[in-house]
Amino acid sequence: MEALNITASTVAAKHPAYRNYIPPAAARRMAPAVKMGVVAANVALEKAQITQPDAILTGSGLGCMQDTEKFLNALLENNEQFVPPTAFIQSTHNTVGAQIALGLGCKAYNNTYVHGSLSFESALLDASLLLEDKPDAKIVVGGVDELGTEFVNYVKMLAEKETPASKIPMSEGASFFVVSSEMGNAQVLLRDMNTCREISVAEISNRVGSLLKENGLSEEDIDTLILGTTGAESDVYYKAVSDAFPKQTTQIHFKKYAGQYNTSIGFAVWFAVQLLGEKNTVSDRKNILIYNQEDGRNHSVIIVSRC
Repeated sequence: MEALNITASTVAAKHPAYRNYIPPAAARRMAPAVKMGVVAANVALEKAQITQPDAILTGSGLGCMQDTEKFLNALLENNEQFVPPTAFIQSTHNTVGAQIALGLGCKAYNNTYVHGSLSFESALLDASLLLEDKPDAKIVVGGVDELGTEFVNYVKMLAEKETPASKIPMSEGASFFVVSSEMGNAQVLLRDMNTCREISVAEISNRVGSLLKENGLSEEDIDTLILGTTGAESDVYYKAVSDAFPKQTTQIHFKKYAGQYNTSIGFAVWFAVQLLGEKNTVSDRKNILIYNQEDGRNHSVIIVSRC
């Protein structure tokens, strides 16, 4: 895995060969977020050896931003009259989950969460609630976001007013997983998750420590910290958390590889799965803690362990 070019202001996703999963004629009409989501979900299902999930849960902070921009630009260009509705229809956040279901012929529960930088976590929380009701369910859950143009320029304009601003470029991506209450051929155990809208720097390490204690763990039991540092002022939260762990604890700053987008924590979870789940992994890692926040808000802590 290669680190991103941090001198760039935006970094596009590395797109796979979509024709292996989506008919070319259909792919041409799909936004990048839809194509990324459909393929990521299908890959997850293939690895889990599942053809029909019991639910499809998607998180997206911005949805199909490019189609949103197309529709708004068409409104301006046509003086809000006789605007073709196609771009508007395709711009909705739930387009990704809908296209996953259409491709699978799946009529199961399907929901999309649009909670900014907690969108992926909200989908994951819904999955955990569903599994409490139906322990044998197999659920596809993931997060996806794409780069736009006008929106990116707007974010850049705001960033220029901040000192210091994030040193991580804006990016895009999709991460999907199959979750279940049954061990089966599971790669990792998602032990627990905790989120909150706002918390002080002084309290964040206590929040993390309490979550560990609730799961019978201590800071010494965590082999690796995966952190969403960006070089912005709010990185003081990451320092407060990392200072609570032994100095020898490995730290991985995942946004150096994934960039900054609302559901990038899905990439961090995927990273943890790679570190813990592969049977031929040389490392003896057992427990990984993931922590992410955005500008001092929307904090999330996820603990994953080797099965």
